[in-house]
Amino acid sequence: MKEMDPDLKTVEETEVNQCSSCGGNTVYDPASKGMKCPFCGTEEEIEASLDNAIEHDYLSALDHADHVWNEEKRVFKCDNCGAETVLDKNKVADFCSFCGSSHISVTEHDAGIKPALVLPFQIAKEEAIDKFKKWILKRHFAPNRLKKEYELEKLSGAYIPYWTFDSDTRSVYTVKIGTYYYVTETRTVYKDGKPVQVTERVRKIRWRTQNGRYHKFHDDVLVKASRNVASGLIDQVEPFHLKELTDYKTEYLSGFLAERYSIPLKEGWSEARSIIDSRIRSGILRKEIGDEVRIVRINTEYNEITFKHILLPLWISSFTFNNKVYRFLVNGQTGKVSGKAPISFWKVAFVTLLTILAVGAFILFQDFL
Repeated sequence: MKEMDPDLKTVEETEVNQCSSCGGNTVYDPASKGMKCPFCGTEEEIEASLDNAIEHDYLSALDHADHVWNEEKRVFKCDNCGAETVLDKNKVADFCSFCGSSHISVTEHDAGIKPALVLPFQIAKEEAIDKFKKWILKRHFAPNRLKKEYELEKLSGAYIPYWTFDSDTRSVYTVKIGTYYYVTETRTVYKDGKPVQVTERVRKIRWRTQNGRYHKFHDDVLVKASRNVASGLIDQVEPFHLKELTDYKTEYLSGFLAERYSIPLKEGWSEARSIIDSRIRSGILRKEIGDEVRIVRINTEYNEITFKHILLPLWISSFTFNNKVYRFLVNGQTGKVSGKAPISFWKVAFVTLLTILAVGAFILFQDFL
């Protein structure tokens, strides 16, 4: 696939899952939600569980990262695009799964914190391609030639890393609460060049200071742990339905990629704290009653901070048109598509002209009336 971010770090699970019928290597099948042999078609069930749905202590992990993902692993780096892939120590990387380069070298990097939960793919590759084709037919501002002349690149299924954070917060705050009141005022205006006294009702506001406390437990605050896949495109294929998360098992990654998180735990908590702070502000504004409420200050204690590392499914690809590459994503759970597409200058100009003419005609019609 073309134009992958040079900082992209990936993890690829390569543990062999042998078929009980023919001995071939089975892969995860989104349609059956189990393992399937691509050679003989034999299907095997994966027993889903939630034994690992426990939270890990954030402060302890900063000092010493338990649950690391690098047991019997080694990391390969693509010298062409910078992607990092973690494989078993007895495996050899022949080419980069993202850019196709054969320039692969071993690094001393570790695989990081092992994921606790995964949201398995539910959209198969063929269905993802079909979703993309329907999406591109709806690019109404794209050149007419696009629908027939684009060249679809390889579609790769990848699990994208996220952090989820929990925290019990206790806040003390000061707000100013405003109450409306009305007074009658007389003022002088000029009408036909002559001063005229007019009386009107004017709204005023009376402010008072209020102190308070706000207690809230924040559960599973979701934060992307990837800065490598286009964040804007990921935002557009969200949300994911996290109730379908299950314990991480290597079987779910068989035949797919998994990105190594590029946003570390500490930076992830910083982003989660910003989300929590925004929710606290909204909660305080809902709690205090007044015609207007303005927050002066908030001091918050963040207690019992815990986290989980989870993996969410995306189909990642691009298409080429007029020698230019356009990336797109397909949500591996819901099938929602987001991406970039070329824009026809003439179509945009035509619609703009029609809009101007319509507005002009409306103004003339109003003047006529």
